[in-house]
Amino acid sequence: MVIVGAGFAGYHAAKTLSRLAKDQAEIVLLNTTDYFLYLPLLPEVAAGVVEATRISVPLAGTLDGVRLVVGEADHVDLQNRWVGFTQPEGDRNRIAYDRLVLAVGSVNKLLPIPGVTEYAHGFRGLPEALYVHDHVVRQIELAEQATDPAEQRARSTFVVVGAGYTGTEVAAHGQLFTDRLVGQRSRSRLRPRWMLLDVAPRVLPELDRRMSDTAHQVLDRRGVDVRMGTSVAVANADGVKLTDGEFIPTCSLIWCVGVRPDPFVAQLGLRTEKGRLVTDEYLNVPGFPEVFACGDAAAVPDLAQPGQVCAMTAQHAQRQGKLVAHNVAASYGQGTRRPYKHHDLGWVVDLGGRDAAANPLKLSLAGLPAKVVTRGYHLLNLPGNRARVGTDWLLDATLPRPAVQLGLVPAHSVPLESSSPEVPAHAG
Repeated sequence: MVIVGAGFAGYHAAKTLSRLAKDQAEIVLLNTTDYFLYLPLLPEVAAGVVEATRISVPLAGTLDGVRLVVGEADHVDLQNRWVGFTQPEGDRNRIAYDRLVLAVGSVNKLLPIPGVTEYAHGFRGLPEALYVHDHVVRQIELAEQATDPAEQRARSTFVVVGAGYTGTEVAAHGQLFTDRLVGQRSRSRLRPRWMLLDVAPRVLPELDRRMSDTAHQVLDRRGVDVRMGTSVAVANADGVKLTDGEFIPTCSLIWCVGVRPDPFVAQLGLRTEKGRLVTDEYLNVPGFPEVFACGDAAAVPDLAQPGQVCAMTAQHAQRQGKLVAHNVAASYGQGTRRPYKHHDLGWVVDLGGRDAAANPLKLSLAGLPAKVVTRGYHLLNLPGNRARVGTDWLLDATLPRPAVQLGLVPAHSVPLESSSPEVPAHAG
């Protein structure tokens, strides 16, 4: 059994299959990295709250009975049942399969806006989060050294496009981060400015209105310049021109407008819906009973909303990963296959500091109670490193946060069009 992708769907498919198989089958997990990335905490990595290694859970250490193959899938021969892939040092290889689970996830959504691919950076993986951290520190330091007031303002202005989960959290954590950076410098007179843009009428448009209002109030209180109904029309090296005609001088454009299915799906020659691989309610690919798909790359029917497909969230991906394992086992005669049905358990959004918004089981929470629920949810869903993450949170709450440029990720290493194909994760 071969699983392609180790995001939320692929990771939980492998873990559940390992438990069900009990050493009676060979399970192979093909992934571009040797770790599972817990995406919801990426904004905290960028802000220096949590160390990058804390949210990188080793696959080999947490998936007993699963053979890990590090490489990037680039071909699937559906007739002869093998997956071709490229290894990290460029060698080509292939793996034969009896059952195949495609969980390749998603990448940044690109829009035809001049200058965006050249001057914006996405926020989909560890390299991007580490780059943003260094970039923000560097801009603050260069702004303090600048003698030209215009350059100082441009370097201390940070523009985030997209007011969904990721963009809202990045802006909320970012404003706290830069305020702390400036506060640690006794002679600094900088006033960092964060902007959050979206064409939607409100922040977190996918969520309950009360959660949206809570997030907006927190952003307003911190001084984040929230512009709804507005986006970037043109980006260049000096700044961005907004759709309302205003030009914002900035050296920082962070792209959080959403995700699209991994382009690998389009190469398979199978039926797709908006770029996602069509499946039935059992996560089977029609016409190929040995092939399954789940997560962001799959257009799984939403039985709770007839005629719709499930949204691209971690809540769906994680549950589909577990279910696909049971249905794969059922295809061998172990148990009975089940359709994918879900019940919304609520959502959590971490806004940094003591602020959060959550609605567990439809109960709207804000402030410290929401923060407790949010962090409790993350600790429960982390497959490893829980004590280390908890320790980082405790240290951040009690000690000054160190912030230095490590220079580990240069800008050319994180182009927007090739950001990491991981599964988005903010569902609770």
